[in-house]
Amino acid sequence: MNPKHDPSRESQRVSQFQLQGNAAERYERWVVPFVGGPMVPPLLDLADLRAGERVLDLATGTGMLARMAARRVTPGGAVTGLDLNDEMLKVARELPLPPGLKIEWHHGSALALPFDDGAFDVVVCQQGFQFFPDWMGALHQMRRVLRATGRVALSVFTGPSPYFIALRDAVARHVSAEVARSTAAGFSLGDAEEFGGLLKAAGFHNVLVHHVPLTLRLPAPDEFVLQHLSALPLAESVAGVGNEARAALIADMEEAMSAYIDGYGLAVPQEINVATGHV
Repeated sequence: MNPKHDPSRESQRVSQFQLQGNAAERYERWVVPFVGGPMVPPLLDLADLRAGERVLDLATGTGMLARMAARRVTPGGAVTGLDLNDEMLKVARELPLPPGLKIEWHHGSALALPFDDGAFDVVVCQQGFQFFPDWMGALHQMRRVLRATGRVALSVFTGPSPYFIALRDAVARHVSAEVARSTAAGFSLGDAEEFGGLLKAAGFHNVLVHHVPLTLRLPAPDEFVLQHLSALPLAESVAGVGNEARAALIADMEEAMSAYIDGYGLAVPQEINVATGHV
C-alpha cells in the first residue's frame, strides 16, 4: 500500500494537528520556504537593488525578503523591515544574520510610517500591499519616505493558484464557508490595470506592472496541507474541527492536486504581478 494512503498513518497525522509554537514560527517553517521563497528573487530583480542603497521592506513578516535584500545592497547599504505583528518581528530578530549585513526591525503601520521624509532609496513589499486597509494612504506614505530619485516595487498575486483554489474549496467543505471566504483578501488585487493605476494615482512615474509566472514546489498534501493551515489565521478554526473532517480535507486535496505531482511533491503554477514605479 502506498504510505500516503495508509489509514493508520493518516489518522495519526490528523489527530496530531497541534498548534505548537506561535503562528509566526509556523509561518517561518511552512509558508516562507514553500510559498514566499520563489517570489523573492523576481521582486528583488525588478527592484534593481544596488550596493549602498537604503531599503524599506513593508510587511516584512519574519524577514525573508529583508535578509535577501540586505545581501544585494552590501557593501554600504542597509535594510529596514517593518511589520505590525510583534510575533513576526520577534522571529525575524532571532534568526541569524550573516556577518556584514545590516537590518533594523521596526514595529509599525504602513499607513503611518515612523520614518523621516526621504529616508530610503527603495521601498519593497511582497504579498502585503493587498491587505492594507487604505491602499492610497500606504502609497502616499511610501512616496513620502522615498528620496527624490527613489523607487518602489510591490508584488501581489494575480489570483489563486490551483493549490489555493483547492484549499479554499476543501476548507469550505470541511471547516466552514465563512472561514474559506476569509482567504479571499490575499487575492483581492489581481487586476494589473487597477494595480498600476493605484501607483499612478499616488503620483509615481514610469509605472510598469510585470507579470511573473512561477512554480511553487510543495510537499505532498498529506505532509504539507495541515502544516500550512496551522500557519494561517484560520488555524484555530481547523484545530476546532474533528479528526474525520481533517482527514477528509486532506483526501480532497490529494485528489485535487493529483495532476500536479512530481518527483518531489507538488509542482503548482502560480502567477504574480510586480508593480514598479519612480518618485
